Amino acid sequence: MTSFEPTEILASLPHQPGVYRMIGAAGDVLYVGKARDLKQRVSSYFRAQAGLSPRIQLMVAQIHALETTVTRSEGEALLLENNLIKSLRPRYNIVFRDDKSYPYLMLSAHAYPRLGSYRGSLDSRNQYFGPFPHAGAVRESMQLLQKVFRLRTCADSVFNNRNRPCLQHQIHRCTAPCVEKISAVEYAADVRGAALFLKGKDGEAVERLAERMNAAAAEQNFEAAAVLRDQIAALGRVRETQFVSGHNGRDADVIGCALAGEIVCVNLVMIRGGHHLGDRNFFPQNAAGFSAEQIIEAFIGQHYAERDSPPALIVGAALSEESIEYLEASLSAGQVRIATNPGGERRVWLEMAVKNAELAAQRQLGLRATQEARLQALQIALDANENLQRIECFDISHTMGEATVASCVVYDKSAMQNGEYRRFNIGGITPGDDYGAMQQALTRRYQRIIAEEGKLPDLLLIDGGKGQVGVAREVLGDLGLQELSVVGVAKGEARKPGLEQLIIQGRGEALQLPPEHPALHLIQQIRDEAHRFAVQGHRARRGKTRNTSTLEEISGVGAKRRQKLLTRFGGLQGLMAASIDDIAQVDGISGEIAKRIYETLH
Repeated sequence: MTSFEPTEILASLPHQPGVYRMIGAAGDVLYVGKARDLKQRVSSYFRAQAGLSPRIQLMVAQIHALETTVTRSEGEALLLENNLIKSLRPRYNIVFRDDKSYPYLMLSAHAYPRLGSYRGSLDSRNQYFGPFPHAGAVRESMQLLQKVFRLRTCADSVFNNRNRPCLQHQIHRCTAPCVEKISAVEYAADVRGAALFLKGKDGEAVERLAERMNAAAAEQNFEAAAVLRDQIAALGRVRETQFVSGHNGRDADVIGCALAGEIVCVNLVMIRGGHHLGDRNFFPQNAAGFSAEQIIEAFIGQHYAERDSPPALIVGAALSEESIEYLEASLSAGQVRIATNPGGERRVWLEMAVKNAELAAQRQLGLRATQEARLQALQIALDANENLQRIECFDISHTMGEATVASCVVYDKSAMQNGEYRRFNIGGITPGDDYGAMQQALTRRYQRIIAEEGKLPDLLLIDGGKGQVGVAREVLGDLGLQELSVVGVAKGEARKPGLEQLIIQGRGEALQLPPEHPALHLIQQIRDEAHRFAVQGHRARRGKTRNTSTLEEISGVGAKRRQKLLTRFGGLQGLMAASIDDIAQVDGISGEIAKRIYETLH
């Protein structure tokens, strides 16, 4: 039992909705919960604990303080609870990590609207359709729409400067409005058809195409009629490929949940305009031991706390009437309805979501078992202690010493922890000095961890040989971390995978594991991820430097003029291909400045 004496606090709690926080001995928040009645809900933790799960009993035993916040309604309590969970990340709460924005399909506010993918805040001048669960679903939809309606996808800077049709027109994916191969009226009709299709009004889109085809045939414009006929046929094939489609054109999110061992998966299916846009899997933290109802309730509260929800949520759990009531009240000003026992096509949607969640949970369980076996094999191969769980790996990337970037990736809990990755822009060293770059990255990383009392790794991997390992040992010794194990991963002969040598402190000779060894597979996985992350950061830094530094060095070319130049020519390459006269045509660029720009670039 806890040493915390709750009697006095419980006596002072009101019979009102609110949020409570369980505080541990170190002042850390153990759990955040909401309640319709604070007094009843909080008191239930300290009555006879026979009805509490072992996990909750363990939490109660660690409570040293209790804090509460009274709210005006259950909906307000739900929002506050989710905000606190995201900011505090309590150890005993279910936590869904989904900080990414969702992509939309966009039709731009242009005389000839562009079809494109978009993330970010929405501009009322454009038309948006979605959201889609991931960028792949947007690309697939764009490809389908290009086949049927042949709308342009090029940027405005490219569109405004073309003098002949591009490859998209040649393969019948665009009607080339940039060179007036189609009239504004006909292009607008294609845009309306695409918008109708995206809204789920397939039948109306087909009817409009048929009307245009018949009108073209009546005017004996048989070539145009044939094109429209092919569009109708293509649209029919697209409709046939919709595995899940509704006839009411309504929007809904379908939420299925499955548990496999300690793995919990929530599958979110997005239905927009009656069309299945795709699905996305979520694997929450700290969800083991909770029921499907609790998991889905937590998902709804956290997922829709910062984004709009569709008018209908179809969930695969028997939520209580009380839970449904306050969830509905908190979502989109009470305009959302939650269905727990749907019928007809909605039941088919839900069964698909639950099945996908089951498959994903089983797959994740298998991956975890494989990762645990690899980790155990690594412990044996390195003769490491049994607590080897957390591994950090560093790599350096540059091009002939230019734009040097160091990466640090983290492997923990049998998986790569993307949210804990870090990059370091390296400066103040001799270009190409990999030792100096590694020294700077390690120093910056572990000085900060020590200062913030962060979590140290059980093993440090260095992508490099004896020299790199020596630098790492020197840095760790200076920081008082000499007990931290370091292993260098030296590339084998001809840099061929499977021939890597492991440089281990205290061993005279390098260790070379067989190519099929599971420990080597784990090292390769972590090392390759560190390399990918470093190269990605290096390319971004190098590209930014090359795109801006040249223009920034030219006197008389400020930020506004740079923006106009890059917009007019579609980037630095287009600007380099332009003549002095072309550059001088840009607003605000005189002939003298145009000549200066041309001479500097060449």
